[in-house]
Order: sequence, then C-alpha cells, then structure tokens
Amino acid sequence: MRFETGKDLEREQNCIKFFCDKFGLTYKKLEENDIDFCLYKDDKIISYAEVKGRNRNIIEAYPLPVACRKLLKLADMKTNPLIIWDCFDGIIYGRTKLIEGIIKTGGRSPRQYSTNDIELMAYYDKQPQLIEIYKNIY
Repeated sequence: MRFETGKDLEREQNCIKFFCDKFGLTYKKLEENDIDFCLYKDDKIISYAEVKGRNRNIIEAYPLPVACRKLLKLADMKTNPLIIWDCFDGIIYGRTKLIEGIIKTGGRSPRQYSTNDIELMAYYDKQPQLIEIYKNIY
C-alpha cells in the first residue's frame, strides 16, 4: 500500500525543482516503484535522485534517514546517484558513493497495511560530503 499523499508528492516536486533550478538541470519523474527522478544537463542523463521529506529544519535534521532498499535501487542506477532531503528551510544532498552512514533496523511507527515501516535503514550524520542549501524563505 502507498502512503504518499498529494501534499507529499507536491513537496517532492518543489524540492527537485529547487535543486534543478540551482544547478541548471532538468528532471523527469520516474515510475511509481522506481527511484524518484532522473536528472539531465543538456538533454544528457547526469544523475538519478531520491527525494526524502524531512519534517525538520536543517540544523535539526541529522541523522538523515533513508531506507536501505532505496540505496540499493540508487546503486543499481550507477550514474551519480543522489539523495536529497527536503527540510523546512532548505535541502541537504549528497552523492551516495561519497557519504558514510550507519545501518540499523529502524523506520517509523508501524501503520496498518504497511510492510516497510520497520526495515533496514541507513542514518547519516553531518559530514562535509553532505551539502546544505538554505531556501530564501523570508
């Protein structure tokens, strides 16, 4: 069962637009059970990105979580896989090949009909390979 709401998808879309506008990229949304986006520069694929919502400000966002199953899908893409965490006041992003985290069982409180709420997760502490970009929200 999918739990993403229209609001979640809108937030994801706003995040990738912010990221791509910052770097002069374009993007394409991928299929429902795939990585979130394919990123392009001059019509050439340069990266794949997974966008994760983080309901915190950047300063409070660490450790940054992501499901290991998402990391495996990103690793299969091979072309500069990125994870972008969308925070209230900006984004944090990193190339999966450069960031280091710890793996442990985690996730969120289990919901009815969900099979992925408790699973193997990677958690990333603040590190130089994770880039923070603040939005001009004032």
